[in-house]
Amino acid sequence: MYNIDVLVQGFPGRALFHGGLGWSTTTLLRGEGRHILVDVGAFGVRHYLHKQLDDLGVKAEDITDVVLTHAHYDHAVNFTLFPKATVWIGDVELNWASAQPPGFNPLPELYVRELAASSRVRRVRHGDAFLPGFTAIDAPGHTPGHLLFYVTGERPILFTGDAAKNRAELLSMTVADTGDMDASRASLTVIWNYWKRAPATLLVPGHDLCMLLDADGQPEYVGERRAAIRTWFGENLEGGLVDLCCGGETVRYSA
Repeated sequence: MYNIDVLVQGFPGRALFHGGLGWSTTTLLRGEGRHILVDVGAFGVRHYLHKQLDDLGVKAEDITDVVLTHAHYDHAVNFTLFPKATVWIGDVELNWASAQPPGFNPLPELYVRELAASSRVRRVRHGDAFLPGFTAIDAPGHTPGHLLFYVTGERPILFTGDAAKNRAELLSMTVADTGDMDASRASLTVIWNYWKRAPATLLVPGHDLCMLLDADGQPEYVGERRAAIRTWFGENLEGGLVDLCCGGETVRYSA
């Protein structure tokens, strides 16, 4: 049904002295006459996101739909870059996010306000089939209205957002960041149930490489991790490079 390109590979880590390291996954689906982005990242990935789209010959105006797992800044704020896109977000999530006062949390207050007021926004609830092949599934815990998205096809895709940020959370059945640990653990069970429905289902987590289940039912990475930091600790601009993991290319997967 769709061709899938992981434009930004989410990273399963976080800086110890600030929160900027843990960037999230942004995925492009093309098919059924649509160009769909699932989660769109924060300011720090804008230049890279633009390059990835440009390399694929996709312009911002070509994006027909932006699908958001939840309202946190590292997944949601760049919806403003796609002026012709319909933005899909959970009704429960947006109601909750809109009711929160400004605080020291990952909610981008002004962007949430725009989402709540925009005529481009469509709200979805658990069980809604809202785009070709897409179904919204409740997965609360990380946020009260967090959603999974299950995309049917010859090889289904399961977008878990931050309900399962990485492989460690999937295997340990616990999470690093949540507003409700019991709800998060229940959501992890839901994720596993959907993942096991079809052996070829590709799981796209919020902060890690994509995964398939191997013959023993264990998560197996698809592609190679790509993450590094440029540094300037010396006396000139030659700088240095901190390789955070193995090099690789954009993950491509046909669904």
